[in-house]
Amino acid sequence: MSNNGSRDRTAEVARAHGATVVDQPLPGYGNACLKAMEYLQNKPAVEQPDIVVFLDGDHSDYPEEMPNVIRPILEEGYDMVIGSRALGELESGAMQPQQIFGNWLATNLIRLFFGYRFTDLGPFRAIRWDKLLALKMEDKNYGWTVEMQVKAAKQKMRCTEVPVNYRRRIGVSKVSGTLKGSVLAGHKILWTIFKSI
Repeated sequence: MSNNGSRDRTAEVARAHGATVVDQPLPGYGNACLKAMEYLQNKPAVEQPDIVVFLDGDHSDYPEEMPNVIRPILEEGYDMVIGSRALGELESGAMQPQQIFGNWLATNLIRLFFGYRFTDLGPFRAIRWDKLLALKMEDKNYGWTVEMQVKAAKQKMRCTEVPVNYRRRIGVSKVSGTLKGSVLAGHKILWTIFKSI
């Protein structure tokens, strides 16, 4: 688990339940993910994973759905699987209208420019470790998920989606919970797509 400057007991509770917690004081979703990747890369090769799963720790994702997310990799040879909230059950109020529209717009632009069909930029996703390293991820904040999908499309990786359920998060989102966060995230997502064309 990557602890991105949380002020609650998330890291403490995770450690108490046996999780390895990597602290990343720098803000930004991408920074947290990059820190976790750095931790894995520094492990001996025999201890590095075959598959990496990303999901949010704010109670919005359902970790028990992880077998469904990794199954297409294990059984069907896919490189990356996106857990699609658009295909699953969405609790009322779990996503703001600007998030739903932003996902629709971004995924349609990816289909238009790169020929890959996604329905979501959701955080719950699985990817082969070697393929993740090949993407050379860089984004430090709002553009992390779309960067991964755009780069996977450009590298012609085998990608698919599975339905995942999504519930209202605990606390207020720094992205969708504020006008500033929504505007910055939307700008970064669109910029990430258009700079990759």
